[in-house]
Amino acid sequence: MSSCFAVRSFLLVGLIFGITGCGGADRPPLGSVSGTVTIDGTPLTGVIVAFMPAEGRPATATTDDKGRYRLEYIDGVSGCKVGPATVSFFPPTGGSPSHAIPAKYTNSSSEFKVDVVKGSNKFDFDLKADGATEKKSRKSKTPVPLD
Repeated sequence: MSSCFAVRSFLLVGLIFGITGCGGADRPPLGSVSGTVTIDGTPLTGVIVAFMPAEGRPATATTDDKGRYRLEYIDGVSGCKVGPATVSFFPPTGGSPSHAIPAKYTNSSSEFKVDVVKGSNKFDFDLKADGATEKKSRKSKTPVPLD
């Protein structure tokens, strides 16, 4: 009898997940986002990149030894919420990046603003150690200094 109950319970749980899904139905539209982070032209390794929309969950990644990143929306789900986002950079928990990150890049008022679209997005960032102001070009999606 108990094995019959276990089988019925398993089938019921499977049916519930089959009807309601595993939470993906409430996921916003996502765009794939990758790129490179440098500081004064040198790859910035071991830094957390965070794309923060005005509302909703941020997408994050950690740069590799060449400064490359690919965002994850949630564990195992690549991408970032479509729409405008502020991009900030943080040292890893319990570690340090290859270079110090100027404070102006580590908060929600970071100067880096991007517009994530459906499909593939590539955003490269060149931070300045002296904190010089830069802006992203909407056409090329690469940073250009402000005049």
